[in-house]
Amino acid sequence: MLLCTPPGFRPEQYRAAVAAGKHVFMEKPVCVDTPGFRSVMETNRVADQKRLKVVVGLNIRHDPRYGETVRRIQDGAIGPVRFLRAYGNNAGVWVRPRQPGQTEMEYQMRNWYYFVWLSGDLNVEQHVHMLDLANWANGEKHPVEANGMGGRQVRRGKEVGHIFDHHYVEYTYEDGSKLFSQSRHIPNCWSAGGVDVHGLQGTANCGGKITGPNAWEYAGPKVVGHQQEHVDLIKAIRDDAAHNEGYYGATSSFTAILGRMATYSGQVVRWDDAVAKGPNEMPAKLAWDAAPPVLPDKDGSYEHAVAVPGVYKAY
Repeated sequence: MLLCTPPGFRPEQYRAAVAAGKHVFMEKPVCVDTPGFRSVMETNRVADQKRLKVVVGLNIRHDPRYGETVRRIQDGAIGPVRFLRAYGNNAGVWVRPRQPGQTEMEYQMRNWYYFVWLSGDLNVEQHVHMLDLANWANGEKHPVEANGMGGRQVRRGKEVGHIFDHHYVEYTYEDGSKLFSQSRHIPNCWSAGGVDVHGLQGTANCGGKITGPNAWEYAGPKVVGHQQEHVDLIKAIRDDAAHNEGYYGATSSFTAILGRMATYSGQVVRWDDAVAKGPNEMPAKLAWDAAPPVLPDKDGSYEHAVAVPGVYKAY
């Protein structure tokens, strides 16, 4: 089963697919809030019990130039990892204007990227790729806390909902290593995408290059990760091999959510507290005529709903 609708619906759809005994491909991110994360982790366990195969659209995991670089990092090619840098800076994505006759729910679902309950904000919907790569490179760990800052510098207008246009997050792992993360969607600025890992004996660009005493550069086959992820899912089904990417899909999605909670609140946000007490972003009822969690003001603007650091409560 393919789960490719807006991310806010992913946890419920995943649960239904697994309950029906279906193998699953689900796009990233796999959740946008704390209840969604807990739900996906529980469904992962049910999928394992049923020997179902699950692939998440974190396509970098299926590209050998990344996989070989990460393997070498984990084998000690750059020594102990001390810090990582992740970049997801570009001009941004599409906007889908309101159409005549749409209910508020329908409009938000069609223009879903700009509403937290549907996309999770850019740090979740887009930057999850880089955060997943960083967690993978750092020994498949997740951060234990985050602090950061962000805001809405150029996003203005009724069509861009209430999400930020930039986030900067400092993540801390249990071993003390740090991840410095940038995600920005502002035109005419420096664009960059990728993850660099700094160890005591060298540096790795996770896209296939290591500098230092164990210098190396990837020279293997070129693989399209978006295609390979489906090849790998089909092979796992045919071979009946254990294969469930839902765990790291959920962990990386929640790493992104943790960062959003930190930038929205301006506070240090801890993983365990966020998992236990983070808010539910989803509406009470899903129907075309139901009310979404955020409504426009009398002028049709959502600016009043933009998170304000120092005011917004992470939990």
